[in-house]
Amino acid sequence: MTLNELKYLVELAKEKHFRRASENCFVSQPTLSIAIKKLEEELDVTLFERRKNDVLITPIGQQVVDLADEIIQKTKAIKQLTRDEQSQTTELKLGVIYTIGPYLLPHLISQFHQKAKNIRLSIEENYTHELAKKLHSGELDVIIVSLPFSEPNTDIFPLYEESFLVAMPKDHPLSGQSTIDLNDIHDETVLLLGAGHCFRDQVVEAYPALMHLNYQSNPLQKTLEGSSLETIRYMVASGAGITVLPCSACQQPDDLLTFKPLKTPIAKRQVVMTWRKSFPRHKVLQIFKETLSEIHLPCTSSIQP
Repeated sequence: MTLNELKYLVELAKEKHFRRASENCFVSQPTLSIAIKKLEEELDVTLFERRKNDVLITPIGQQVVDLADEIIQKTKAIKQLTRDEQSQTTELKLGVIYTIGPYLLPHLISQFHQKAKNIRLSIEENYTHELAKKLHSGELDVIIVSLPFSEPNTDIFPLYEESFLVAMPKDHPLSGQSTIDLNDIHDETVLLLGAGHCFRDQVVEAYPALMHLNYQSNPLQKTLEGSSLETIRYMVASGAGITVLPCSACQQPDDLLTFKPLKTPIAKRQVVMTWRKSFPRHKVLQIFKETLSEIHLPCTSSIQP
């Protein structure tokens, strides 16, 4: 049993297809197929059921894959640990979801640099599911997301909680109200993030009435779905509709927009930091946690760990 065979095993379990797995491992399909067969013979078990167009992992195969993945992550940790020991500068690979990055990172980067000048931050913004995959594979060390988040072999450190606000043009007919009840809105164009953003899911879950017939039939509303909260802010400012934002996105003065609190139920989200339990650089992790704990974004409230 070799480390390469374990890598082939894990990749085949992920792709469930010999050709795609072999391409990802940069080997020929016969090479990968022979290695998997050799592993099955050595262990005297069937790890995969071969089918015409894909493979199906067996129950014992899944257990072996989980252990193999642990071994691979440990070897990566060993390599990273020795690289850090040999270098005066280390790197922390951070992932942040799109709806948190623009509002948290400006505070985080400057404060973290003051605390740890020898640790370079490498930052990626992405969707939660993509960040989770990269965290699991070792492409990222730490990610900052909003709950719910449930991934095996990870630890979570709670950061803050924030409520949602309605954003609308200052001359909007509803701008005179002290609070807005989204469940009573029937004829408004409500601009939301596109599919894949967890913030969109949180808003729709809290206010299911937003997904009414107008949303399905209004082509403007569908066309204007944005990929960033800042883009949607500009859309709202231009009079294209209204939107819901986390309060951290509403702190900059704006001559065109007004922000209104929501009536009950008041939707909120909890933002957390998460990392692999096997992450070996505990000192770096501790400095990063301390930095995040010292940041207080306006309108947010800390969550006690």
